[in-house]
Amino acid sequence: MPREEKVQVVDELSQVLSECSIGILTDYRGLSTAEMTDLRRNLRNSEVRYRVVKNTLARFAAEKAGKSELVSFFDGPVAIAFGYGDIVAPAKILADYIRTQKSTLTIKGGFAGDRIFTLVDIENLAALPSTEILLAKILAGIQSPIYRLVNSLASPMRGLMGVLQARAKQLEGG
Repeated sequence: MPREEKVQVVDELSQVLSECSIGILTDYRGLSTAEMTDLRRNLRNSEVRYRVVKNTLARFAAEKAGKSELVSFFDGPVAIAFGYGDIVAPAKILADYIRTQKSTLTIKGGFAGDRIFTLVDIENLAALPSTEILLAKILAGIQSPIYRLVNSLASPMRGLMGVLQARAKQLEGG
């Protein structure tokens, strides 16, 4: 690869490292072309890019993007899943793919902003519920005290209505 092309690749990769919301580094050793294509298709459906990187160029790009902590991950065959929206989606897709396909793909680590993730962090991230479910739980937590307050305030009124209805029936029957 000519030097100008390498500089362009480093610039592009450093820009992607800076712009993405999450990056998950994987060791793709042992994946067949069909498996790699299937994995890329699964990731693409969630708007996640999966890119094989050259270690030397990736080290330069990480340094240039201010993510020098990533340099230690670039050992052996490395591919990076770049997510631009929800940071949980790429972790979930990769973890599900590894589990369902019994794949040889391994997760090395990752990053989000200035934070570096270990394999355990990525697995914990993949175990999180989706954003919609988390929002629903938060809303339920906010609404629950309000419902209890309304029921507590309405309870004496319901009791009084019950007593009045019983007395009305008693007077009708009497």
